[in-house]
Amino acid sequence: MEKAPLLEMKNIKKDFFGNQVLSDINLTLHEGEVVGLVGENGAGKSTLMKILFGADVIRETGGYGGDILINSKKVDFQSPFDAIAAGIGMVHQEFSLIPGFSATENILLNREDKRTSVLSKIVSDRMDILDRNKMDDNAQEAIQKMGVNIDRNMKINNMPVGHRQFTEIARELSKEQLKLLILDEPTAVLTEKEAEALLESIRGMSKRGIAVIFITHRLNEILAVCDKVVTMRDGYVVNESPAKDTSVKEITQWMVGRSVSAAAAPKEQDDRVRSDKTILSVRKLWVDMPGETVRNVDLDVKEGEILGIGGLAGQGKLGIPNGIMGLYQAGGEVEFGGESIALNNPRKCLDEGFAFVSEDRRGVGLLLDESLEWNVSFPAMQIQNKYLKTYLGGLIKWRDDATIKEVTDRYIDELKIKCRDSKQKAKELSGGNQQKVCLAKAFALEPKLLFVSEPTRGIDVGAKALVLEALKKFNREKKVTIVMVSSELEELRQTCDRIAIVSGGKVAGILPAAESSEKFGELMLKNC
Repeated sequence: MEKAPLLEMKNIKKDFFGNQVLSDINLTLHEGEVVGLVGENGAGKSTLMKILFGADVIRETGGYGGDILINSKKVDFQSPFDAIAAGIGMVHQEFSLIPGFSATENILLNREDKRTSVLSKIVSDRMDILDRNKMDDNAQEAIQKMGVNIDRNMKINNMPVGHRQFTEIARELSKEQLKLLILDEPTAVLTEKEAEALLESIRGMSKRGIAVIFITHRLNEILAVCDKVVTMRDGYVVNESPAKDTSVKEITQWMVGRSVSAAAAPKEQDDRVRSDKTILSVRKLWVDMPGETVRNVDLDVKEGEILGIGGLAGQGKLGIPNGIMGLYQAGGEVEFGGESIALNNPRKCLDEGFAFVSEDRRGVGLLLDESLEWNVSFPAMQIQNKYLKTYLGGLIKWRDDATIKEVTDRYIDELKIKCRDSKQKAKELSGGNQQKVCLAKAFALEPKLLFVSEPTRGIDVGAKALVLEALKKFNREKKVTIVMVSSELEELRQTCDRIAIVSGGKVAGILPAAESSEKFGELMLKNC
């Protein structure tokens, strides 16, 4: 007799203020089974998982329709604490860690190991003290289950984003009652090597009887680790297939309802007249960015090109734009158009015509509680006095709401941002659509030089092609020089003219994008 499913979700429905986002969703999961949940941004994946995890936003917006059964018993989680008590863990797309705490303290938060003290024997157990040694041992055990090495004593705000992701996962693995783990875009911030370590960890969870719902836009990972693939589109489940019986091409077609090439090819030559003129010159750049090694970077960027910057995690690629733009303490020399640019002065960079799309879209990139209109227009309004009406010879300035709406609607259309309208708050959008808003904000500045860091993080295969094409179009039509940082080499080869590989805090070499992947791989290991 077949064992009853661990999880059954039956006829799940959900709407937000009359906007139907889920319709009759059915999902079954057995003990130790790994299910890949895929779909474009806005397909409803994260909303479905929030329902399962008892997220407050679901209850606060009228609840949901349908039934959830755990081990054949109907449940109705009123909060994430109910879900956790039932053995469900979730690693969200956006981090939920306490920045000033160490990895150990975050992993064991509210489950700290304690030992009695003299006062606790006299007064109460509220006077117990933390057993730091036992906490370190338990945290290290959870970390080792992932097969990666992170410093359990490092503060979260000093960690590179990849290690923060592993800390989130270790926190869930440290819970003894864990039966089901939801992973929402866990590899979006990881290098290929780190991602493979995580996939191996998922295989280990499955062998220990832990079921996993794995949400990712990296479809090769789905096929590598999952037992079955569930594809969502526009709030419906449109296909469910064993992973061994499908392919990336088929999944992509189910996701987007059309044929999309997921394979990246080196960027084709276009009819642009390429300049040999150096527009940005960097010499002996160092950056004090936690988790990044930037110690002696020399780099020249040609006018009008798209220059890619790649490399392994922590080797310095993310530190370069963050240092030049003044987000972290930096030193060295930077010249733009032959003029020296003062470091550690973000406003100076913006005044010179720089723009930056950060890899940290929620922490740096967005005004989460504001509308899309305000997010897109505010930087240009503040820095360039755009989208303003002036009165009395400029003594009075007022927002030009009609122009702001017009430009926001244009980018919503061009970047296919899924939203109710331009008035919707940024925090209500899916992660991938938030990323598109960050791009729209930068495009609205019409910069001379655009730094864009991890532009397709958390974006599905269809939207990824759209975003990369938008960057190429912006470069071509506006003649904007772009410096693009990415952990995905093939993405750089598809988009850029040249690619600089950073290793050991230095530029190990610069090659044409059409060069072989093996050549780039050699450069990545050069100074490690």
